[in-house]
Amino acid sequence: MLDRVRARLTAFRRRVRRIERRELGELRRWVEDTNNLLHLTTLLFVPVLIAFVTEVTNLTNLSFLLFPPLASGTYTLFADPQGKYSSPTTFVGGLVAGAVAGWVALELSLLGLGGVSAGTISPVSAGLSIMLCGAITWVANVEEPAAFSTALLVLVSARGESVTVLGTALDPAAAYVLGVAVSGGIVAVAFAVWREEFYEERARYLYGTTQADDHVLVPMRGETSETTAVFGARLAAAHDAGKVVLLDIVDDEQMAAAQRAVLAAHDAETPADLPDEVRASFDDDFEQAVADRAAETAAERLEAQAATIRSRVGVPCEVVVAADGGSAQTAIDTASATNCDLVVTPYETEDGLLSPFVRGIFSGPIDAVAFRATRGEDQWKRVLVPVARPGDSAHAMIDFAERLAGKTGEVSVCTCIERESERRSAETKLANLVETATGPVETRVARSEVTKFISANADAYDLVLLGASRDRSAASRFVSPPTFERLAEIECDVGIVDRGDADRDVWVSRER
Repeated sequence: MLDRVRARLTAFRRRVRRIERRELGELRRWVEDTNNLLHLTTLLFVPVLIAFVTEVTNLTNLSFLLFPPLASGTYTLFADPQGKYSSPTTFVGGLVAGAVAGWVALELSLLGLGGVSAGTISPVSAGLSIMLCGAITWVANVEEPAAFSTALLVLVSARGESVTVLGTALDPAAAYVLGVAVSGGIVAVAFAVWREEFYEERARYLYGTTQADDHVLVPMRGETSETTAVFGARLAAAHDAGKVVLLDIVDDEQMAAAQRAVLAAHDAETPADLPDEVRASFDDDFEQAVADRAAETAAERLEAQAATIRSRVGVPCEVVVAADGGSAQTAIDTASATNCDLVVTPYETEDGLLSPFVRGIFSGPIDAVAFRATRGEDQWKRVLVPVARPGDSAHAMIDFAERLAGKTGEVSVCTCIERESERRSAETKLANLVETATGPVETRVARSEVTKFISANADAYDLVLLGASRDRSAASRFVSPPTFERLAEIECDVGIVDRGDADRDVWVSRER
């Protein structure tokens, strides 16, 4: 009884940990969308920053009226770090310029144009402060929406009592200008550090392929395996620590060929015809001798290909031979044993759909690419990357495209829209995606169906990288097959990218 309870508790804990890992994985993928990252930052980091500035200013009796423009300006900075108003200099300069404009307008009003009186503010003062604010920010090139708030709020703060700062009594308006400068400076410094150290480096922290996927396993299957191996090698070569592992899984056909070779070497037609001394040399284990011969033949073939990769691509290359009959699980286990974090397999189909081997690779926990070679060449300098939505797969495809194209190649990232009203948001989506790219990347927004766009433009590219559509439901894939299944006729090479997830359930393909 006690053992059963312990077993159930252990199973429950494992299930909870799996759920936690899955949820953390989903959260990480959600944060990889730049818009979601910015929303999360404004939700969590901006309030903490404002609270810190408030605590600092509480050391004095500065007017609380400096916080409304400070809060709105801070949100503008963090919500759009690359936008028109995202400069720390513009932020601080605009706030101070607005406060100075209001202060000057107040002083001019008090000289005879009408100023503050018994709980009211002169319309002349308000209008003059806004006019001066617009002029100063325009001339100084520090136009900032929040500046117009400080230009008006300084008029309100002027009705208060004098403010003591560091033992010095200041006019309320002057104290307001000083408070805006100090608090704005604190926010600007925090923003500059956040943008430089985190936001602009978010690919290093959030997008796994930019630091990983440099140890590549290539199952040598089919007629295009050699080109696929070079493809995987060029992905690995982009990182200094890159390496390639070539895997040959000995199948029944290879075992039969090895058996024929062993029998022919001893002029025998069947194992029973072998002389006794030959059997003794095999230790009476003919099947093991055949397996050794098949493995030796496969290893010789792999070593020749590995030597080619080392000389042409300049990346370390290892070889592994396994006898398993060709299962995807063997490839996944080998990738784990050889410390590989990416599997690049030749594209295989059965009845127009992905083969069980490729489906098994995609169902595994390791990142994978199914490569369909059609051009017969092993250089990919012009790469097209169609993306449907932001996320880890989109960033992985862009990263792989940059690796393959190199410094002299061309990478185009595109998305397709149905209505012209979607263009602006699509352009913003692509801009956020390519911000983390290390080199120049072209972005294209096409008002077209995606397969028609790719078919019309594929001739201009060496390679098209597509997502595996694993985030879609089985019903969705049944109604609308994945894009790569509808591109059988294009002449350029195609790579289907799948991000691995150790905790995801194996998907049931629609052909089952």
